[in-house]
Amino acid sequence: MLQPYLHNHTKKSHQKGNLNPFHLRMELSHCLMAFLLQIIATQATISVGGGVAVGAGIGSGGVIGGGGVWIGSGGGGEVNTPSPSSSPSSSKQDNAYTAFQAWKATIKDDPLGILHSWVGSDVCVYKGVFCSTSKDTMGNPTGQVVVAIDLNHANLQGILVKELSLLTELSLLHLNSNRFSGSIPETFRDLSSLTEFDLSNNMFSGPFPTVTLLIPNLMYLDLRFNSFSGQLPQDLFNKKLDAIFINNNQFQGELPQNLGNSPASVINLANNMFSGDIPFSMSYMSPSIKEILFLNNQLTGCIPQGIGLWNNLQVLDVSSNSLMGHLPDSIACLSDIEVLNLAHNKFSGVLPDLVCSLRNILNLTVSYNFFSGFNQECDKLLYRNVFDFSLNCIPGRESQRPQPECSTIPGGSLNCLRIPSAKPIVCGSLVQEVYETRSPKTPSHN
Repeated sequence: MLQPYLHNHTKKSHQKGNLNPFHLRMELSHCLMAFLLQIIATQATISVGGGVAVGAGIGSGGVIGGGGVWIGSGGGGEVNTPSPSSSPSSSKQDNAYTAFQAWKATIKDDPLGILHSWVGSDVCVYKGVFCSTSKDTMGNPTGQVVVAIDLNHANLQGILVKELSLLTELSLLHLNSNRFSGSIPETFRDLSSLTEFDLSNNMFSGPFPTVTLLIPNLMYLDLRFNSFSGQLPQDLFNKKLDAIFINNNQFQGELPQNLGNSPASVINLANNMFSGDIPFSMSYMSPSIKEILFLNNQLTGCIPQGIGLWNNLQVLDVSSNSLMGHLPDSIACLSDIEVLNLAHNKFSGVLPDLVCSLRNILNLTVSYNFFSGFNQECDKLLYRNVFDFSLNCIPGRESQRPQPECSTIPGGSLNCLRIPSAKPIVCGSLVQEVYETRSPKTPSHN
């Protein structure tokens, strides 16, 4: 049952950008959390004797009102709960009602009529709202609490209100593809149960919303396709986030030097205005990294030699920057890499056979660079139609740059930090070698 759900869940639409399909194959932990929440919610409904009705799917990214479990739509009377005047859950229900009505009052446009159902004190029957049964310390049910909000693709226009922080059991907040604007209230730091926060495809602007880094249990942060600007805070990469999506904004400046501190499995920095070098701390990044995307920024300098430490990496895209120099031999250690996109940069030298020998490679793109040649292993990829080397400076090959463009190689004097080796690189020995050759200016990894 799990695989079809994961497959469908990763089809989330991002209509404001042009990322390649492989850039959306990302959200394993996100999917698992939503899948488990559905199981918990279903069990909670059965425990109170209510029939399960079809409602909006958590994290489905589709039309509101299809694919999930509605909680609180019937049968709650079989449970003996304290009276509203004395029940702790009554206060939580009152808080939830206050939060949703305060939010509803700020919504200026609701073209799909989602909020027509936001009437009455039972918030668990509101469209896009999901509840679960809370229990006391003895395991006895005490009432229902809001655990998820899924308003993906609702096209609502409005703002976020501080009263939403009253939903202290909220675990998922998905607002993809709406027209929300303004800022994220500082009170959101009180959302102690929140693990997934998706604000993608909206109209938010201003500096990076640092309040998101104060949400104590957040694991998934999605800010893509907004108009956030300015520099990234260093704390973003000290936070225990598993997924960081900040692509398609207007962030600028140099990437924080502690980028390599992040334990995330997916980091998407694409389509911003970042400049400067790729931080050397990437050389000792967590082995959990699966996908990292730098494409379409203004990055310069070299690819760090320690890239070969990322033996679980599946997607690396640095295309459409101004990176230079020769590729590090350590790329040959990316044993799980499936997509490697180096296009539209200023790389030079001979493309190493080791790069073309990567056993799991499905797409190798080096077009629009200044490579001067490649060897036998790369020729084999041509027959598999997974290798694009067009518009380089390779003699005797078709679709290359005109010779005048190849007379001066950009970055010819660039001194990239490389691990000296008189013998073929041994991937398993890279860890020690990288630490021995680290620049003294590079901050230590804690």
